[in-house]
Amino acid sequence: MDSTRQLTIAILLTLLIVVIGTIGYMLIEGWNLFDAVYMTIITIAAVGYQEVHEISEFGRIFTIILIFLGASYFIYVTSSVVQFMVEGRIRLIFGRRRLEKKISRLKDHYIVCGYGRIGRVLCRIIKGNHLDLVVIEKSTQLIPVMNKDDILYISGDAEIESNLIAAGIQRAKGLIALLSTDINNVFLVLTARQLNSDIYIMARASQNESKSKLLAAGANQVESPYDRGAISMAQKLIRPTVTDFVDFVFTHKRKDIQMEEIPVSPSSSMANVSLFDSGIRQRFNLIIIAIKKPDGNMLFNPLPKTIIEAGDTVIAVGEYENLQKLEKILKL
Repeated sequence: MDSTRQLTIAILLTLLIVVIGTIGYMLIEGWNLFDAVYMTIITIAAVGYQEVHEISEFGRIFTIILIFLGASYFIYVTSSVVQFMVEGRIRLIFGRRRLEKKISRLKDHYIVCGYGRIGRVLCRIIKGNHLDLVVIEKSTQLIPVMNKDDILYISGDAEIESNLIAAGIQRAKGLIALLSTDINNVFLVLTARQLNSDIYIMARASQNESKSKLLAAGANQVESPYDRGAISMAQKLIRPTVTDFVDFVFTHKRKDIQMEEIPVSPSSSMANVSLFDSGIRQRFNLIIIAIKKPDGNMLFNPLPKTIIEAGDTVIAVGEYENLQKLEKILKL
């Protein structure tokens, strides 16, 4: 039997004995409710106090029966409580070890610091793209939520080095700082950059004045959800069709159209090949809407004669399965 259910049954049975004892004394001896409850409690607890009133012979027989029932069920309740605590502790220990083991095997994953409203949505999107992630969250109230969402997590303060190391920061590809205050995020970025000089760090800023501090601390990119939200709302008013298309591409679960960015490996068969000669349009039915160069320069709507070079990032639109096929070729 599940220990939680067993504990619940034990408590209900104890309450039932108290109710039976109280009603019994009220009917047999004619006592009031308080005296009957008091007599029932001291009887089943076996504390050895004297009777509250003179008790009849039939009442003594009832008391003997109540003592045996109470003693038996108190033993049962005690064992259930102990079992509940021990099993709960064991589950906690083994569950923690399983999490640590899974985290230790991760590589090129993302570390999300903070599992609030923004963090939870971000994690859902990252997982939806089949990327590995670990959350560092100090609020123990969010542990059941992370368990429900099947998230690997470290319970603790993200600003502490040991927690970042436990999350595998030396092996991680990126870190997202979503702590409650900009000061916390600045300290987190400083600590993370010291532990891994090559990791990509994105940080949230609540105040515009904090953006420069976060960049100086080592963040590669700083985002303000409030600014982004305002821009998104304005675009929906000014260009509703365009924003509907973008939302459709990035948030829809349908696989008939997706947008993906794919880096070009030096060993790829398409490296140093023109778009026309690559046959991407004919072979995969994909549209190349842009190519990002290693220096950050973006070529929108590239011409057929544009050369795909190693280190480029190809941005394509099309069916999910075809995007996967292209990714396989460009990364070979």
